[in-house]
Amino acid sequence: MNERWALTPTEHGGADVVPLGKDGLPTAPVTHEPDLTEAVRSRPEVTRWVWRDTHTVHPRLLAEGIRVERCYDIEAAETLLLAHEGRHGEPRSAAAALARLRGGPVPPDPPPRTAEPGSQSSLFEPRPPVDVPLTDLVDVYANQLRRHDATAHPDRMHLLTASESAGMLVAAEMHAAGLPWRADVHRALLHELLGERYAGGGEPRRLAELADEVSAAFGRRVRPDLPADVVKAFQQAGIKITSTRKWEIQSLDHPAVEPLIEYKKLYRIYTAHGWSWLQDWVRDGRFRPEYLPGGTVSGRWTTNGGGALQIPRIIRRAVVADPGWRLVVADAAQMEPRVLAAISRDPAFMEVAGQSGDLYQSVSDRAFSGDRGQAKLAVLGAIYGQTSGDGLKNLALLRRRFPKAVAYVDEAARDGEEGRLVRTWLGRTCPPAAGSADQDLGEAGLPQDEPEQSASAGEFTYGHASSNSRARGRFTRNFVVQGSAADWALLMLAALRRSLADLAAELVFFQHDEVIVHCPQEEAARVAEAIQEASDLAGRLTFGETPVRFPFTVAVVECYADAK
Repeated sequence: MNERWALTPTEHGGADVVPLGKDGLPTAPVTHEPDLTEAVRSRPEVTRWVWRDTHTVHPRLLAEGIRVERCYDIEAAETLLLAHEGRHGEPRSAAAALARLRGGPVPPDPPPRTAEPGSQSSLFEPRPPVDVPLTDLVDVYANQLRRHDATAHPDRMHLLTASESAGMLVAAEMHAAGLPWRADVHRALLHELLGERYAGGGEPRRLAELADEVSAAFGRRVRPDLPADVVKAFQQAGIKITSTRKWEIQSLDHPAVEPLIEYKKLYRIYTAHGWSWLQDWVRDGRFRPEYLPGGTVSGRWTTNGGGALQIPRIIRRAVVADPGWRLVVADAAQMEPRVLAAISRDPAFMEVAGQSGDLYQSVSDRAFSGDRGQAKLAVLGAIYGQTSGDGLKNLALLRRRFPKAVAYVDEAARDGEEGRLVRTWLGRTCPPAAGSADQDLGEAGLPQDEPEQSASAGEFTYGHASSNSRARGRFTRNFVVQGSAADWALLMLAALRRSLADLAAELVFFQHDEVIVHCPQEEAARVAEAIQEASDLAGRLTFGETPVRFPFTVAVVECYADAK
């Protein structure tokens, strides 16, 4: 029995298929099947399908009720391998990989798909066709296997590619399932927050009222939705500001501040999740964004339209389970510090991270005389690079107690500053510096120019570095932790997906440290157990046998907003 087959779609809904050996090469002639879905359905013994791009195949299978156990996504693998080889940004398509293999001219990548709100059609429409016959595709695959084996840690690199491919399956299945969404609740919420809409498409009543209050406070007409207009108005009032960010204006002594902050909060809801968003993105009680695994260089996911990973807490009131079903909302507790413990192999830090309780409190008891706030700032400072002022003193205390943990991120920062490639635990590679420091930070999904974090706040400071090398060092310091956390999360998702295979439960949402499963009420307890089991297994697979634990805080709720 051969468990690995390659597949490529052909015209008129067919497929070419071929069995593969361990070296990735064919063990029999290529077979043409007139129906792609039947080609897969008739081969239940296949446990891993090798194909060019999951987006071109898996949604079609899901539409026919076919669940693929494992796959190998050649273009996702090419992206990882190119970055590992220091060639980030080179064309990643199968056609480009084939051209490099054969020594021919390398074609540019086709343009990305454009998501179509409220529809699955974009997932069924592959990017502009690139002719790569199955025999050539198999040659690319075999070459990729050899390139994996040539890396410093082949087993880790193979695992990374397998988990990235598993993430592609999960993403397609989450899109197909959809996040339960009550449009009636959403509309009522918008009316409650924003008031009625005026004819002609103008701003709703509450925004118009707040805009009038802002203008009255300045004594002239000011557009609060235009930052430049607001900055100019404050300057004319004798107050110099550089932006209208909340942290910069909230302490100002001016009557426009309060209505302006309220306007900005409601305006974001109106533009990002208002009536137009609801009409575009919610169909038949489901919100179905297109998830993009590895959408950032750190491996964190993004979405192609819909803003699924930035749902405001108040809008979560519209995310309601079906009757008789529940949402199991699981949040990984203090994930990144625990990842740092696992990758640094610091004995004392691993001991702290091996406990399921509050990691920051444990750190404070060992190094900060019980001051949890200072301990948290120190740990986050080590990860994010806040090493000036009090941060420097806190880091020194942390370094004395957990030297290997701090040295690990320090070394990553030095490597980044000196232009070397920096990798996650499994081998995802940070690209060489290109462009401005702010572009590097933004591409990785890291916060930029946020206010300095207090002991209880949820965001950490990022100021402008004085040089690109320093900014890159701060970036790579975080990359090794955040990226390794993304490695772990992919394996957690793959393990959880397998555990849910025999249940009615469906994975419906994921962002870097949170997962939501929609399930019948009677399955909720089993799902909660499966999440923690998947976390434990992912920890062992990713980092080996360590004392580190990755506990989840789990809430079983009817409404997403009720999860704390």
